[in-house]
Amino acid sequence: MPSRSSNPHLTLWITATGLSHGEIARRITAEAKAQGHRQIAPDATRVRRWIDGERPRPPVPALLAAVISDAVGQPLTPGDLGLTAAGPTLDSIQLPLLTEAAAQTLAGWTQMDLFLDRRDTLKLALGAPLILAAERMLDGTARRLGRATKGFDSETTAALEEVTEFFTKSDASKGGGLYRRAIVAQLAEVASRINDGVPPSLKARVFAATADLAALAGWVSHDCGRYATAQRYWSYGIYAASEAGQPDRGVEIVTRMSHQMIYLGHPGDALGLLGVAAKKARLPAVKALVASQTGRVHAALGDEQSTEQHLGVADELVADGLGDVPDWVAYFDAAEHAGARAVSARDLTGIGRNRRASDHFADALVLRKPGFDRVKVMDRIGLAAALFTEGEPEQAAAAAHQALDEATRVDSTLVASRLNTLLDAARPYRTTAVDEIRTRAADLAAARPTTVAA
Repeated sequence: MPSRSSNPHLTLWITATGLSHGEIARRITAEAKAQGHRQIAPDATRVRRWIDGERPRPPVPALLAAVISDAVGQPLTPGDLGLTAAGPTLDSIQLPLLTEAAAQTLAGWTQMDLFLDRRDTLKLALGAPLILAAERMLDGTARRLGRATKGFDSETTAALEEVTEFFTKSDASKGGGLYRRAIVAQLAEVASRINDGVPPSLKARVFAATADLAALAGWVSHDCGRYATAQRYWSYGIYAASEAGQPDRGVEIVTRMSHQMIYLGHPGDALGLLGVAAKKARLPAVKALVASQTGRVHAALGDEQSTEQHLGVADELVADGLGDVPDWVAYFDAAEHAGARAVSARDLTGIGRNRRASDHFADALVLRKPGFDRVKVMDRIGLAAALFTEGEPEQAAAAAHQALDEATRVDSTLVASRLNTLLDAARPYRTTAVDEIRTRAADLAAARPTTVAA
């Protein structure tokens, strides 16, 4: 088990290698000689001092990162090991494939999130590193370090399942702002208990609930503008889903990561993630989710043909009933797909002869189930914005007032982002009714800013 130290990040990654301090020192010496640094020859005591907080001089941090990267099978920087002057940058979103070490890493993320507020140490993963990380995480298989099993019993496992269900419903209804810190604190407690061990008989349940909780922690962090933090929680969710024997659960979490990339204006990265997800998806509901979201991304890119191709695949799967749908993907249904079609039609306005976006938003609102208040508000705002764009200002104003009445009861930057879309759509109209909408929407958007340092 990793011990307490002045550099917990280095402790975790050295533990993940499974190598002794002496072997780490030997490999650094060999790597140094290979690079022409013949004067560098640390011993086990020196490695221990680095763990205790001593900072080695260059080029040792780079050599140590190279040795540990080779041992764990994933690229790491000196910042990942806590060896930079400004502290750990935590560039990687991948986890050590060791149960306790992964839980320790998660505990470190939650500690920074809750107590240190060190968002500056987290870097948003983009491009090839993000896509490769998603692929490796979905293919990863963890192994245990110890044999302790005192972290969970049947009662604590049931309590974890119940509190996760409560938070999930609360988020869907009211948004993540009010509950985020409580969700992250619960995840920190789970990480501590996983460190203490999970009985084999409860492993699937514990990690299934943990995957749900980590996915939710990522989502509410994204909804509060903490984007890099969200990626870290999602990465643990993928890991936990694998431990629970639910590979499609991990795929669903990757679609959340792709949603974030769409939201942040990186559609190419979104497509890359969805390409990985499409290869791994097996359940009809997950396949439909991936197809629906892929169509949406193509719409954002202005590709009508590819949009309709993927949305059509989702149409067929939804029409067939999606089969036995697990709770964690039950939110994806005909209503959610209608919402994706609505946003796609909005983005393709003026291209081809697609059905009006307002019609799709109206469909989604009719189909939405009780309890999904946040997404209903987003649909209503989308409907109002679409009606403005389609030249129906009176209908748009009426829809906007209803949307704004409901939006005051939801704490979500995703809703605030839709409000900005509404403001853009209403800009051409200068009437008293529309001015009132503009004032209300601007005030509400200002109260819930969409951009928070992550």
